[in-house]
Amino acid sequence: MTIKKLLHMAACCAALGFTACSQTGDSSTAPKAKVSIIPLPLRLTTVADSFLLDKQTVLVAASPEDKQTAALFNNFLKELSGYELKIQDSGTQNTIVFKSGPEEIENGITPGLKETYALKVSKDNITVSGDDAAGTFYGMQTLIQLVPFQKAKAFWIAGVDIYDQPRFPYRGLHLDVGRHFFPVEFIKKYIDLMAMHKMNTFHWHLTDDQGWRIEIKKYPKLQEVASRRKETMLGHYNDQKYDGKPYGGFYTQEQIRDVVKYATERHVTVIPEIEMPGHALAALTAYPHLGCTGGPYEVGTRWGVYDDVYCAGNDSVFTFNQDVLDEVMLLFPGKYIHIGGDESPKVRWEKCPKCQKRIKDEGLKDEHALQSYFIQRIEKYLNSKGRQIIGWDEILEGGLAPNATVMSWRGIEGGIAAARQHHNVIMTPGNYVYLDHYQSQGKNEPLAIGGFTPVSEVYSYEPVPDELSREESQFIRGAQGNVWTEYMKNSEHVEYMVYPRAIALAEVLWTPREKKNYDDFLERLKTHLPLLAMKGVNYAKHVFEVRGVVEGDGKGGVQVKLDSKLDGGKITFTLDSTAPTAASAAYKDPIPVQRTGVVRAAVFQDSKQYGNEFYQAFVLHKGVGKIVSLAKQPHQSYNPGSPFSLVNGIEGVKAYNDNQWTGYSGDNLEAVVDMGDSTEIKEVGLNTLSFKDQWIYPPKQVTFLVSADGKSYKEVYKETTFDGSGIIKLRHALTDVKARFVKVIALNAGKIPTGAQGAGNPAWLFVDEIIIN
Repeated sequence: MTIKKLLHMAACCAALGFTACSQTGDSSTAPKAKVSIIPLPLRLTTVADSFLLDKQTVLVAASPEDKQTAALFNNFLKELSGYELKIQDSGTQNTIVFKSGPEEIENGITPGLKETYALKVSKDNITVSGDDAAGTFYGMQTLIQLVPFQKAKAFWIAGVDIYDQPRFPYRGLHLDVGRHFFPVEFIKKYIDLMAMHKMNTFHWHLTDDQGWRIEIKKYPKLQEVASRRKETMLGHYNDQKYDGKPYGGFYTQEQIRDVVKYATERHVTVIPEIEMPGHALAALTAYPHLGCTGGPYEVGTRWGVYDDVYCAGNDSVFTFNQDVLDEVMLLFPGKYIHIGGDESPKVRWEKCPKCQKRIKDEGLKDEHALQSYFIQRIEKYLNSKGRQIIGWDEILEGGLAPNATVMSWRGIEGGIAAARQHHNVIMTPGNYVYLDHYQSQGKNEPLAIGGFTPVSEVYSYEPVPDELSREESQFIRGAQGNVWTEYMKNSEHVEYMVYPRAIALAEVLWTPREKKNYDDFLERLKTHLPLLAMKGVNYAKHVFEVRGVVEGDGKGGVQVKLDSKLDGGKITFTLDSTAPTAASAAYKDPIPVQRTGVVRAAVFQDSKQYGNEFYQAFVLHKGVGKIVSLAKQPHQSYNPGSPFSLVNGIEGVKAYNDNQWTGYSGDNLEAVVDMGDSTEIKEVGLNTLSFKDQWIYPPKQVTFLVSADGKSYKEVYKETTFDGSGIIKLRHALTDVKARFVKVIALNAGKIPTGAQGAGNPAWLFVDEIIIN
């Protein structure tokens, strides 16, 4: 380990109050770590005995797979101790034994379940027994977490009996290398970190509009042309700025074989994604005859969705994709090939003679059925080669391919629909597991696509929807964290966005639901973070910064509750817009919001601020804290949790990453605010968003109505003109209006018009604070 890394690790440990980060000399002062495992095992019992690991300890492994696991343990140990242990076929004293096979699990939990292991630490030896080689490997990863993360020549390993197995068979992490390209060395590190947390599937997103990243020998222009774009978008989509610099890169087939071998040794399956029929602009640029118009095309330079897709009426398109998949299958031996299927506009197909002829000849209903035809034709080809497809939930449109596995990303509805059809499902809903979302509301956060998904939100995720029966729930095979890299230009930024959120997801997917506890997870995470530091991971530290929750005070108003899990941390706050210091007012009880202004807070350790501060502006009005009811629940991806967010005194920000905006996809908002009793109303209003290139449209119409009894309503204001983009604020003065109930109806813009970004899809309607004065 380099001096720089050691200093970084020491700094991280000190910031969190860790003490076990110093170097230790001989075995007489060997350190001992407390038992703190992530993901939390199914069954863990501590015992009195401890095992001394030193230079004389021997690793015992007989099979090639177990020898590989022993060698990987040696790699870890060498970083701490400077030495490697001898690996031999047998031994009884001072040994760490790795052995695999169904008969090796004593008192097993569910016999025969893959990836199950038992780990026993006694005075004389350590035994890691796996139901299969993967189980033994995961037992080794648990053993690593029992070793103190510090430099020493000997280590005490706490006595434990562990029986463990995963809750879900699919535990995935995705990486988009199309928008930004990452070197092989980082891909291997990414896989290492996955394996360390018992994640077993790497979804490698290799092709997109902005770049083709896999060498296909039969089609060299994919490397020569499709892998490069002339420039890259800077800032958010609406900024429409570009850097003017050529950008590109691709993986050779030799490099891909190397990555797949590396992953296999760590029991990680690599699933390649080759996008079709949409997200294909880079390929069309290289081979224009594959598109409906014939081009010319240009590799995408902006983010978002492009109208140009593969021509579904052109047989050469299927020949091309089958040829590509033939080479892909030679590189990736796994069962699954991901073929995308998402965000494929139909506007070209609607006007393409070949596509319309295909619809007619095949007796298809419409362009959605044509997409189903495309997916099913590719599926039949892959099935004939012994492979199966995975696709994003749009592959449900027009009829699901017979053997397809669905990745449900647009909420949970696609997963529910597929499971009810007895198709396997991987859950990837954006509001819980999209790791490109903001993870802190601090002002110094790097640019992200939007959203707000802190560690706590990831940890709270339950992959099995309540709507499913016990039989249907068996088709939920697991979940996956998705990492889209439009705004991640380098490996360090990816690590910052992914960790520690991926660790929270790892526990969601491994640990039984009933054993999960967020506060306990955070305590274990404190012990675990030095391991990330030792691995040189640029992880985000927000999880221990001050957090604020705005809630009703039970008296018709709102209050701010603050918290931090930082050991020895002191929370202070201000109400006069000045930055909090260690000498500011100490937080003791929830802070009532009594006027328009700002609440600022921070946590301090030894008088030094840790992490970002909490900063929340409030606009006080008569509706703040009142009871709100909704005629229809918002889309789950933009549902702040309750309609309270519409009257909590907080105006949602332009980046819509603050969990304040209530969003509807294709639906209308109808909300009723109960003021409690008859109230004089002098002004009504609300805020809405307009970012048409992001499918967010202002409402067609907003109407305010009032009522004395909640039954008979009178219209007091209607608006149909919404100019500009970004946040649009409606405010309207009223005279001689007195009422208890205020109803607001905002009509969704409907389908996105032809020629616009996302044409044919339902528009998003975003509404936040309902103002009543």
